[in-house]
Amino acid sequence: MWDDAFPSFLIGLREGLEAGLIVSILVATLVRSGEKGRLPQVWAGVLAAIAVALSFGAVLTFTAANLSGTAQEAFGGTLSLIAVAFVTAMVFWMRKSARNLSAEIREKVTAALGMGAGMLVVTSFLAVGREGLETSLFLWTTARSAGEAKGPAIGAGIGLVLAAGLCWGLYRRVLKINLTTFFTRTGLVLVVIAAGVLSYGLRDLQEGGVLPGGHAYAFDLSGSLDAGSWYATLVQGVLNLTVTMTWLQVVGYLLYLAVVLPLFVRGVRPAAPAPAAQPVVEAEAAGTAAATAAEQPAEEQSGAAQPAPRRPRPRWLLPAALVTVPAVVAGVVIAVSDGKPATAATVTVSDAKDQCGKGFGTPQPGQQTFQMHNAGAKTSEVYLVNPATNAVYGEIEGLAPGTTRPLTATIGTGDLAWRCVPTGGDPVTSATVHVDGGQQVAAVLPVSEDDLKGPLDQYKAYVTTGLATLLTDTQKLQADLHGGDLAAAKADWLTAHLQYSSLGAAYGTFADFDKKINGRADGLPDGVQDKDFSGFHRLEYGLWHGQSAADLSPVADQLVTDVAGLGQAFPTQDFDPTDLPLRTHEILENTLQFELTADTDEGSGTNLATAQANLAGTQELLSVLTPLIQARSPQLLGTVHGDLQRVADLLTGAHHADGSWTPVQQLDPATRTQLNGATGQLLEDLAPIPDLLEIRKSA
Repeated sequence: MWDDAFPSFLIGLREGLEAGLIVSILVATLVRSGEKGRLPQVWAGVLAAIAVALSFGAVLTFTAANLSGTAQEAFGGTLSLIAVAFVTAMVFWMRKSARNLSAEIREKVTAALGMGAGMLVVTSFLAVGREGLETSLFLWTTARSAGEAKGPAIGAGIGLVLAAGLCWGLYRRVLKINLTTFFTRTGLVLVVIAAGVLSYGLRDLQEGGVLPGGHAYAFDLSGSLDAGSWYATLVQGVLNLTVTMTWLQVVGYLLYLAVVLPLFVRGVRPAAPAPAAQPVVEAEAAGTAAATAAEQPAEEQSGAAQPAPRRPRPRWLLPAALVTVPAVVAGVVIAVSDGKPATAATVTVSDAKDQCGKGFGTPQPGQQTFQMHNAGAKTSEVYLVNPATNAVYGEIEGLAPGTTRPLTATIGTGDLAWRCVPTGGDPVTSATVHVDGGQQVAAVLPVSEDDLKGPLDQYKAYVTTGLATLLTDTQKLQADLHGGDLAAAKADWLTAHLQYSSLGAAYGTFADFDKKINGRADGLPDGVQDKDFSGFHRLEYGLWHGQSAADLSPVADQLVTDVAGLGQAFPTQDFDPTDLPLRTHEILENTLQFELTADTDEGSGTNLATAQANLAGTQELLSVLTPLIQARSPQLLGTVHGDLQRVADLLTGAHHADGSWTPVQQLDPATRTQLNGATGQLLEDLAPIPDLLEIRKSA
């Protein structure tokens, strides 16, 4: 965690100090101008800038979470390159502007004072906002490269707190810092870190299919170095250098350093001998000291006579040390540790019986890291299993030929073996070893297609019966409209629509029929007036917007035809068994997105009734999967059933004795918040089920 925290700490410290100095100068300028009453305007702009920076980070996280795996890699890689560009521009700008920063900001504030309160808010917002956006982007990038947010968040938090303390000390004139030297030296470190971020971003773009050369490796040290060791983790966390890198990564890393470091060092001016000390001008408050500190070196702040200047160090010395010292230290550590700890055995993955699991001895109890090397010609999956029960203790999917990846597993008492599953081939199991002296370790009991066959057959029977009922309900609705009975049509529309909504797990297999039967007007050129708008929502719009029975009868006729066609086609359609566990989560995910926001309401105000039908569909799905879940996570079922009951109780409260429902928009805020929260909690507790019941080839 702490190795991942260092880059974020540095960016938090540096950007926090930049932003803090800007705020200090803004405040000092107002105090010196006798405008202390306008300080709230500065703080309003600062708070707005912080809010925008936090929102920007949230948008990045939300956007990435809603992309496919390949798109996430491309998105992350692109943002990594943008972050490198921002950081590079930032260190060059600050090196150039540190001496004149205070004067520039004072000039802008003075101009803003004459243009009204709004301009002062805008000035402070723009001055701090740039630092905030840069910080958000770089922290998001470093968190993504670390694979977790805790370490980077702690590092950034410590850096920002330290920056705030330094700014306070400068403002109160209890601390003196040579800011030019500070920004120069931290800039050099950030250039080296940015080179690693560039390398990581290029790798992401290769994995996302944007750049070529994803399998052209410059080196692969995974066979001799443990990627999970402390020193490899430290180097990766701080410098983003990994044990396996492609040629593009290496060239990008070295080329960036070769270009940027000399340019940065060339622009660093050696400190000139300080003139006789000048007194610091006093202000009405001590705030002027921060402005002075931002543009004067520490020697001028001290007020003391200076000794004769020392011979300046060569400009290349510090950047060369930044690059070579970590490399030398890493090499020494690796040499002393003999490349990897004894626990990191290299295990062969192969479709050959005598090769699968080669290198695997009897491991010691506890957490172990194994380097899994695919020596075969096919991409493979590999599992650490109990060969008698097929319980899985660790797994890697998609291990490409010739590559090595770490697998970490907790070893307990019992029998263990490796199971290699090449793409398109038969599983191969290694020899079994027995481990003594450990504890009992929780394992994942694998699920096969045969395990899901029974639940799938049960659910298909449920859907088939439900479609027959749906046809009867829609025919009754059709008869109401042909008879001109709009009141009966409204009631029967709701009955039929709820019946369809309770078959939620089957949406994925209804293909084009779902769009015809339950499609929405969203995206259609003419909206609700579009000729292709059909089915339940088209009837809902017409029934609750005063259209005649004669106008709606053709729509009902088409609906009956589509439902009948679906009933005939469903038995012949493929139903992927993996849809069953996925739909336990996806049905109510759609409910939260569309029904509890009233996005699908075309006038009936019955979204909560539809939500109740979706809940019933989820319960039916869980009932057929209960034996599989019970065998793997019995406590999960109790939690989920409690969540289901809470949501059901809240929905029942919106159903009135006369059969009507409270529209979502008319729920009181407290109830609506409760309902959204309970549904969100239910979704969170349902989320493990797809992974728990994922079909594995380890059996």
